[in-house]
Amino acid sequence: MTTEERLDRIEHLNAGLAEERRKDREEYKALWRETQRQLNELSVRIVQLSETDSQLQERIQQFAAESRAADKRLEERIESLVSGIGRFIQGKQ
Repeated sequence: MTTEERLDRIEHLNAGLAEERRKDREEYKALWRETQRQLNELSVRIVQLSETDSQLQERIQQFAAESRAADKRLEERIESLVSGIGRFIQGKQ
């Protein structure tokens, strides 16, 4: 094998390696873009969940307040009923 043939072979190998590196760079760039897209989608979803969580927390607090008010009204009705039954029983005796 002559020196010229060796140089041609080395150039051919280098060209192959350069092409491989170029393809790898393109693949890495595509992976990077896809990763960034997924991170952006995840960020948007986290914000949406945070907003939903805030709305849910407000609704839970509202429901708790309504429940306490309903319990208070029920307590008053039961107390009134028990008092009325007590007065009724005293009137019978």
